[in-house]
Amino acid sequence: MNAIEINSLTKSYKDFTLNNITIALPEGMIMGLVGENGAGKTTLIKALLGIHPIDSGSFTVLGCGDPRHNKPIMNDIGVVLDGNGLPSQLTVKEVSRVLSDIYSSWDQAYFDSLCTKLELPQNKKCFELSRGNGMKAQIICALSHHPKLLILDEATSGLDPVVRDEFLDLFLEFTRDEQHSILMSSHIVSDLEKACDLITFLHKGNLLLSEEKDTLKDMYRMVHCPKKTLAEIDSSAVIGIRENAYGAEAVVKKDAIPAGMESFPADLEELFVLMVKGELKK
Repeated sequence: MNAIEINSLTKSYKDFTLNNITIALPEGMIMGLVGENGAGKTTLIKALLGIHPIDSGSFTVLGCGDPRHNKPIMNDIGVVLDGNGLPSQLTVKEVSRVLSDIYSSWDQAYFDSLCTKLELPQNKKCFELSRGNGMKAQIICALSHHPKLLILDEATSGLDPVVRDEFLDLFLEFTRDEQHSILMSSHIVSDLEKACDLITFLHKGNLLLSEEKDTLKDMYRMVHCPKKTLAEIDSSAVIGIRENAYGAEAVVKKDAIPAGMESFPADLEELFVLMVKGELKK
């Protein structure tokens, strides 16, 4: 079963369109959602949560359409949106008491243990928390009712590298249960490279690709060469290219690289940068 299925989803605003998105997140996997600011990541996430009604297409979350109209499904979804979404005048401990009345599966002992482990003060009001501690609080709340699906929008933003690493370990532990899945957007590509099974690239509202991480890393290579040498490669196999006075660098489908031409592994950040900032080839 897929935790999330999206088919030809379109959402238009006056100056932006999330255009014809089709992707699937299987159970037990983590999908990383990548794209520059304004690519459509948050729009897609809010559409899945029913916050922004879509114009056309369809989607299911844990087998249902708009999750807002299905309370049991909302109990199974943990959400962290960019920014502090907690009641500003409540302390962290008071927030946990409120959530214990909302979620039938709320685990106060687990909440307390995560606060202790991550050194989150429970006696502070939410507006007094630093950005990093505010994100900690939201992530801990999202995990503490034992959801089946986590939807995280820039959830590791504002956290120091040590705390980010602890959360990534928690996310990996979470998906050891084959019924658990995570959709997470992030500008920190190294986090996605460590944690994610699937990578989905959005650019200006369009889907560039959605593939398993290991498939992407095996499918593409980096080529650094003079511009005239790049012309030897089938243009349809060149995914992204950036030229300068000294030559060109390109992300190329591995199978299309001529014998004898030197190439290098492409990490996700190189792939992302060249696909978004270079000349896109279709």
